[in-house]
Amino acid sequence: MSEGLPVTGTTQAIRASHEIVERALALSRADGTIVIASESSTVNLRWANNTLTTNGAARDRSVTVISVIGRSFGVRTTSTVDGPGGGGDLAGLESLVRASEAAARESDDAEDYSGLVGPATAAVGGETFTDPAERTSSAVFASFAGDLAEAFGAARAQGRRLFGFAEHDRTTTWLGTSTGLRLRHSQPTGSVEWNAKSAAPGGSVWHGQSTQDFTDVDVAATDAQLRARLGWCDRSVELPAGRYETLLPPSAVADFMVYLYWSAAGRDAAEGRTVFSRPGGGTRVGEALGPAGLRLWSDPAAAGLTTAPFVTAGASSATSSVFDNGLPLGPTDWIRDGRLNALVQTRSSARAASLAATAAGPDGAGNDSGGTGAAGQRVAVTPFVDNLLLDGGGTATLDEMIASTRRGLLLTCLWYIREVDPQVLLLTGLTRDGVFLIEDGEVVGAVNNFRFNESPVDLLGRIAEIGATTRTMPREWADWFTLARMPALRISDFNMSSVSPAS
Repeated sequence: MSEGLPVTGTTQAIRASHEIVERALALSRADGTIVIASESSTVNLRWANNTLTTNGAARDRSVTVISVIGRSFGVRTTSTVDGPGGGGDLAGLESLVRASEAAARESDDAEDYSGLVGPATAAVGGETFTDPAERTSSAVFASFAGDLAEAFGAARAQGRRLFGFAEHDRTTTWLGTSTGLRLRHSQPTGSVEWNAKSAAPGGSVWHGQSTQDFTDVDVAATDAQLRARLGWCDRSVELPAGRYETLLPPSAVADFMVYLYWSAAGRDAAEGRTVFSRPGGGTRVGEALGPAGLRLWSDPAAAGLTTAPFVTAGASSATSSVFDNGLPLGPTDWIRDGRLNALVQTRSSARAASLAATAAGPDGAGNDSGGTGAAGQRVAVTPFVDNLLLDGGGTATLDEMIASTRRGLLLTCLWYIREVDPQVLLLTGLTRDGVFLIEDGEVVGAVNNFRFNESPVDLLGRIAEIGATTRTMPREWADWFTLARMPALRISDFNMSSVSPAS
């Protein structure tokens, strides 16, 4: 314990999160220590049957202490930080630190062990570590709520019903380590989901959008889109299961691509356990997965999708390592010009992949034909970034893609997505809130729902047309991942494996 700190047992409060980080580091007796503090404030609105029903606000603060002893580590987290026994008083904070150290002593050596990141190799940000938390408030909804009231009036007059939920969160994170690293990031995250219903059988449509501040949410345009789609539900068409030419809107594409991204751990691929594993050893890096010009990438500085520019990891997994806390994040092409360019690599997995490539030799699994790398080649560290973008150079809007369709299906969104086979990344799930039949360039009616069976990796190789990339939000994964830009895709033979009774 550092000199000058109050003795164990005091309930002296520590108000500022950056001070909690400093105090926890000073209390540590471990070989190395990482402390992550975060403060979140959230506001929300909910509406049903053309009426605002509830609004809410919440705040939360948490502290995570990661203690490194030898080559093992222990983690302890508390979100009760403002009273005795929590991290907001010295007694509670010391208990948290000691519990983390005890967990480290009881743990085996970590497979992903690396030296802690120091200031010389850490991310460089423009935020001041000692600044207080930034908070959101209901003021973020001021214009949105007014526009929403107008949409309610129009919906009542036209016999439509609007339901939905809007949320805005501001989370500030402080990261400090015993190597002298001090980083801070404040992240705004917002989303709005609409569901519109009519009296027609199956008359239900959905729209979702992510936003950082709600200034880019156009309520009138969204309501017009929902109204038009409800009009398509006036006629019902029953179709059997089968393979159909299908237009996937950006939201559905995001659901597929986010799952692909979550499954792209370099370590798992190298161990032969995923769709990105190469038969006989190594990975499929370098192999063509989609058409030329296709790019899938992440960039923490992407306009409108900005996210933390450094690694923050409270646990280790196939796609993250606590030892990488503070590593800088930059643009990473996962797929470049249609070829798999990189997998999610921690320092540990990149090091193992580099060693495997060297051991394989120029004629083994590490050759230039698409394995983990040529003999002696160093595999790059490419950590996970919290946004995802897909572009294939297309310029057509979804309406233009509908107009050029002779006969096919248009989806609204997907839900209840589950993995069937990780070796090919086969996913199953259901369509929801509107499947529509297109004939001769026009939507002619609403179709029954289906269960689908498709692999996002296989879909990339069967793309018939790529639309313009736009900001969107995956419906299925919106609780965990909202920052995405995706195009609509035309798939000539999308597999609707069975008819679903869901409505």
